[in-house]
Amino acid sequence: MSPPNQLTFVRILLTPVFLAFLLVNHRTYNQLALPVFIVASLTDWYDGWVARKWGYVSRWGKFLDPLADKILTSAAFISFIYLDLASAWMVWIIVVRDILITLLRSLAEYKDRPVVTSGPAKTKTFIQFVVVFYVLILYTLRITPSIYQEYKSAVDFLLSQNLLFALMLVVTTLTAWTGIAYLIDNRKTLVELYASVVRATQSQ
Repeated sequence: MSPPNQLTFVRILLTPVFLAFLLVNHRTYNQLALPVFIVASLTDWYDGWVARKWGYVSRWGKFLDPLADKILTSAAFISFIYLDLASAWMVWIIVVRDILITLLRSLAEYKDRPVVTSGPAKTKTFIQFVVVFYVLILYTLRITPSIYQEYKSAVDFLLSQNLLFALMLVVTTLTAWTGIAYLIDNRKTLVELYASVVRATQSQ
C-alpha cells in the first residue's frame, strides 16, 4: 500500500477515535477530541502532497481519499447533533449529499469518466472545515473551566444557537446547491454510468 493510502487509512481510523473522545462523558477525552481531529485533517493535506510530489497516484487512492474526507467531516457534523450544536435536518442534508456525490464521483473515476471538482464545490468543502473547526474550538474552550470562566460571555455569544443556526444554514444551503449543480452538470455522464452498471448487473 502506498504512503498516501496509508495516511488515508489513518484518517479513517482516527474518525471513530475522534467521535469516542468527543462524546464520552469525560472532560479530558472531550478536550483531546480537537487535537485528534486536527491530526486527522492534516493527513488529508499531507497525503495529497506526498501523492503529488512522488507520483503516488492510483485509482484506489482517488476513490478512498475523498471518501475518507467525507467520513471525517460527516462524523463531526453528526456529533454536533448529539451535542445540541446543530439541527439534525441540516446535518443529514449535508451528510447524505456529500456521501452520495462522493460515491458517484468515485464510480465515474473507476469507469474512467473522471469529473473535475468545481470551484463552488471546493469552496463548500473549505467552508465546511472552517465551520467544523470553529465549533470544535469553541466547544473545547467552553468545557475548559480555566478559559471559559475568563471568556464566558464571548464563548457563549460565539456558540449561541442563533449564530450556529446561521452558520449551519449557510453550509447546508451551499452543500445542497453544489450537489444539485453537480447532478445537472454531469447528468449525461451519470446516465451513461447508470446504463453501464445495469448492463454489468444483467450480464452476471
